[in-house]
Amino acid sequence: MNWLKTISAAAAINAALFSYTHAGENLDQIKSAGTIKIGTEGTYAPFTFHDASNKLVGFDVEIGEAVAKKLGVKAEFIEGKWDGLIAGLDSKRYDAVINQVGITEARKQKYAFSEPYIASKAVLIVSAKNDDIKGFEDLKGKKSAQSLTSNFGKLATEAGAELVGTDGFDQSIQLVLTGRADATVNDSLSYFDFKKKQSQAPVKVVAEKADADYSGIIVRKGDEDLVAAINKALSDIKADGTYKSISDKYFGQDVSK
Repeated sequence: MNWLKTISAAAAINAALFSYTHAGENLDQIKSAGTIKIGTEGTYAPFTFHDASNKLVGFDVEIGEAVAKKLGVKAEFIEGKWDGLIAGLDSKRYDAVINQVGITEARKQKYAFSEPYIASKAVLIVSAKNDDIKGFEDLKGKKSAQSLTSNFGKLATEAGAELVGTDGFDQSIQLVLTGRADATVNDSLSYFDFKKKQSQAPVKVVAEKADADYSGIIVRKGDEDLVAAINKALSDIKADGTYKSISDKYFGQDVSK
């Protein structure tokens, strides 16, 4: 029995050493190649999309480029559909994924995340002329434009609102603007993006939920050295103003918290 325990302990130590070595080797390989390969969708504005000239652009793209610069390498983006995007890490198609990947306990069981680099909150949006709705509690008996299967729809229902079904944020906002709905509970990032593009649109946020959902840069489990390097890069771009510049460009404000 003691012999079996010794073998088991040795195996555990070797596994840990292999994981640690692999993490260091991956970061070394990235620096040696001079490139960090980043998986992204390329179809998810304003985070990762193609502009009129078909160039890949977006908030996540510029964050990836800024992080790569701090690592002393170039960012190479590899596009893929969301359904298989994270799985591309398993096949080593790329070194990281930057695509608004929410940090969840389920994902953390299989993958490693950087520190959060962007936060989104549920916000209550109404017409600029609406002075009746000041908080979520005022939604009772009011019409709220929502995607019926979303968490935002659940929040509106819990507040006592009557739901008006929509296909997403854009349609929800239009119903509020045209008076066919009194409000919409939606994502703060989508709202900031909308107001950045249409600053004169007569809508406003009157309340927000305190709890935020955070996204991080996701890499393979065991890449602790790479995670540490990415975290330092994120810290550096926040400290030197690069993050604020990118955030202001796409959202008109700091969206890190």
